[in-house]
Amino acid sequence: MQIDILEFIEGAQKAKGVTVIIDVFRAFSVACYAFDAGASRVITTASVDDAFILSKKFRNHVLAGERNEKKIEGFQFGNSPTEVIKTDLTGKTFIHTTTAGTQGLANAGNADLILTGSIVNASAVASYIKKINPGHVSLVAMGYRANISADEDLLCAKMISDRLRGIEHDYSPEISAMREGSGKRFFDPSNIEFSPPTDFFLCTMKDRFNFVLRAVKSIDGGIELFRTDII
Repeated sequence: MQIDILEFIEGAQKAKGVTVIIDVFRAFSVACYAFDAGASRVITTASVDDAFILSKKFRNHVLAGERNEKKIEGFQFGNSPTEVIKTDLTGKTFIHTTTAGTQGLANAGNADLILTGSIVNASAVASYIKKINPGHVSLVAMGYRANISADEDLLCAKMISDRLRGIEHDYSPEISAMREGSGKRFFDPSNIEFSPPTDFFLCTMKDRFNFVLRAVKSIDGGIELFRTDII
């Protein structure tokens, strides 16, 4: 099994084989929490306009996402797992757009199969890939705003890669170190309204979820995420 670690939108465009689009802070952590909160569907879009168009197709929906980390005007949620876990999303279609993660999904046109990746379900992703046993795996770390390398996304890629290679490691020190690195912004009081400290902890809870999210182009528009539980 060949495993490539790539970055940003360019990496998503180059990705092939089984492809994991990784966004730990916060898109694909949020998507996991949305399903856990009862969402019946999660559909991602690359643009805000497309999200609003999609919202007209579903009566029972919520709009979630960010630009420049902040909630988009007219949306019910930002891109915060702290917001999601406070809400009962049972039966709702969760329409989601972000600066990095959902852009990666939209640009992974050469992939055979697309999964999302985050620390909260990294082991589940690796287990799912192991069962498929593909010849090629692309792990795409989307980074901060899709153009700056992010410790959390590269660490998640390493976690998945290590698991696929049978390497066992305790990642707790690396996760803790992010509080003073790429996760430092969550502890800045000026960001508390849209990036609270609880987001850091919710996004770094290793293997909280034992399911994967598979991305498929939706007939309704956007890219839909389908949950598969790992047995």
